Amino acid sequence: MPKGICLNLFGMYLARDTSWIDEKVINHERIHDAQQREMAYVGFYLAYVIEWLWRLIRLRSWWKAYRAISFEREAYTNGDDLGYLRRRKHYAWRHYLRSERPFR
Repeated sequence: MPKGICLNLFGMYLARDTSWIDEKVINHERIHDAQQREMAYVGFYLAYVIEWLWRLIRLRSWWKAYRAISFEREAYTNGDDLGYLRRRKHYAWRHYLRSERPFR
């Protein structure tokens, strides 16, 4: 696992070094947990990879493609809002599908 990356696999968080993980990172990953549950996990991963490939073709950068994925845009946009999950509507990530602009 590369340093500075937290991977969420079926609700299990994997990180090489956890010293940088704070409540905002955990909130980001919990948003992914909600996305995974509402898409029955396998559906989430299939949609994630397909959208990443589509964005990669359009944006020609793996990093920009990753940051433009609707699931990531929702999680990055709302990761700092620790109350977001209590207000989050099901399938809220769909709101971010239209934009191809990567999250900063």
